[in-house]
Amino acid sequence: MQRAGSVVSRLGSRLQALPSAPCRSLSCAQTKIFGCDRVKLMESLVVGDIAELKPNQGTLSLFTNEAGGILDDLIVTSASEGHLYVVSNAGCREKDLTLMQDKVRELQNKGSDVALEVMDNALLALQGPTAAQVLQAGVADDLRKLPFMTSAVMEVFGVSGCRVTRCGYTGEDGVEISVPAAEAIRLAAALLKNPEVKLAGLAARDSLRLEAGLCLYGNDIDEHTTPVEGSLSWTLGKRRRAAMDFPGASVIVPQLKSKAQRRRVGLTCDGAPVRAQSPILSPEGTVIGAVTSGCPSPCLKKNVAMGYVPYEYSRPGTPLLVEVRRKQQPAVVSKMPFVPTNYYILK
Repeated sequence: MQRAGSVVSRLGSRLQALPSAPCRSLSCAQTKIFGCDRVKLMESLVVGDIAELKPNQGTLSLFTNEAGGILDDLIVTSASEGHLYVVSNAGCREKDLTLMQDKVRELQNKGSDVALEVMDNALLALQGPTAAQVLQAGVADDLRKLPFMTSAVMEVFGVSGCRVTRCGYTGEDGVEISVPAAEAIRLAAALLKNPEVKLAGLAARDSLRLEAGLCLYGNDIDEHTTPVEGSLSWTLGKRRRAAMDFPGASVIVPQLKSKAQRRRVGLTCDGAPVRAQSPILSPEGTVIGAVTSGCPSPCLKKNVAMGYVPYEYSRPGTPLLVEVRRKQQPAVVSKMPFVPTNYYILK
């Protein structure tokens, strides 16, 4: 099944690659971390194995607190230029920058070689089945050699100094382009000259990421949710688990074996759309959890949602109930992603 990049276009026959409109006031936090101790700095804050990253390879990771809660999700790339390139959420920008800057000062005071630069860049996401084809017309690099979660610095439609990363938050093939803020509108305009490309807002992105089973920080995960509870155990590096040297490890690692009391699950149901905060009930009608995200799925023609339930109710196929507008309707715990992802993986 091919998914185009917006709710409207998916219902038609067109395939579209979609950039998000540039908006500096809502810009993601983009930073560079320099110095011999840059990996030491990042691994003191996140759960992932940053040391194992190859040049220009990136990974999704999590900032965690000492209680095991998730402070934010972020992408860390080991740039071949000799620094770490970090992208975190716009809504957590100030919190994340403070966290990293405080840790930099702490390590510098102990003699570590580390420094942080806040980038003045915008981020354009070009997503959809034809994204690579559209972008290839404006770059000299062969995008067939740029697989999922890798990046390269290149000139894009005449704009130099762009970092193109084969990733996105839609479940589709696509790229995120880090572009100097002063050139963002010019680059967006160049992309929009291709009739395949249409602007998409956050509502379209939200339905796509939900179909792909991807979390939205503040809705599906937060500082009171551990990676295990959030079904994000795969972000925990094997070496990091063994060393237990990341914030909250004493809480998180034991949950891997003892099973967390609650889990994030996918839900599908017919009837009225299920929205965040809707109660989740056992088959007997007892409230056991709550929905964190929900919307109609344009691809599946049914409602999809995420929410938290006790571990014993988390097995796919488990029948449950959800309450919508004070009425109960059947729901089923479902595997995620709801719609298969189409990431570009080299074989």
